[in-house]
Amino acid sequence: MNDLKLIFFGTPKFAVDSLREINVNYKVSCVVTSPDRKSGRGQKITQSEVKKYAKENNIKILQPDDLNDKEFINKIKEINPDIIIVVAFRKVPTEIFSIPKYGTINLHASLLPNYRGAAPINWCLINNEVKTGVTTFFINEKIDQGDILLKEEVIISDKDNFGSLYSKLSSIGSRVLIETIKGVLSNSLEASKQDFDKSFKIAPKLSKENTRIDWNKSQKEIIGMIRGLSPKPGAWTILKNGDNKIRMKILEAKKVDGFFPKEVGKFLISNGEILINNGVDAINCTEVQLENRKVMNARELINGIKIHKNSHVY
Repeated sequence: MNDLKLIFFGTPKFAVDSLREINVNYKVSCVVTSPDRKSGRGQKITQSEVKKYAKENNIKILQPDDLNDKEFINKIKEINPDIIIVVAFRKVPTEIFSIPKYGTINLHASLLPNYRGAAPINWCLINNEVKTGVTTFFINEKIDQGDILLKEEVIISDKDNFGSLYSKLSSIGSRVLIETIKGVLSNSLEASKQDFDKSFKIAPKLSKENTRIDWNKSQKEIIGMIRGLSPKPGAWTILKNGDNKIRMKILEAKKVDGFFPKEVGKFLISNGEILINNGVDAINCTEVQLENRKVMNARELINGIKIHKNSHVY
């Protein structure tokens, strides 16, 4: 359908693979993305990854502060899209998602109805799932609860962290999204209702509180959290080193077998390795980052600061 009018809503890097594939297969009439923001120490103005791609490919760009703004809604109505695609974007109001005759389709990075919410990739890893996937569905009034179109499972490798799984799902999702669009346009896909009768895991927004490591948890749970938050935003803890308290992220860790002091949070240096005890066993922290410092491996940290005998984390 060369005359298809398609609008794409998205913001982060995750959405760019989908936008690129759609732009190859169809003509994107307009991209809707988040407003430019100030970020970093210099408070430089930054553009979303989706905006950067749209600019490079001469696609019309809209950046509303408020999706309910009448002027913005009128601009969407003027385009009169046949279909709207949403990838990694905030909630789209009914007045917008009800405009296209073929509907508004969302790509979500989990196997719905599991892991509805803002951070599905993170929480699958944090919870040590062995598989995840992507789902396409028609948007309705409730977040991530519309009728499902297509799903594809992805096995989670023991070596996966948030960064690697993010890239995998972004690539796979873009392909599934193209299959979905083709199926919707040809009327060959039958949407199915989500099952709301069971208790499913959710994927709430990440916060300062739920990204802090609880050292009373098991070795497996702690490592799962580190994997699920690496490289960003990073699972964090406070290192009490002598009189200093330093916020520290742990970005990579592995299991350690053996006998250790039964002191929860004990910070040990052993043969050039950083070991932290949870009261039962320990984890080997191979990559860390102190606040306002660069990412370091264990040996760089040990050589860079003096570690006191009674250091611990909490």
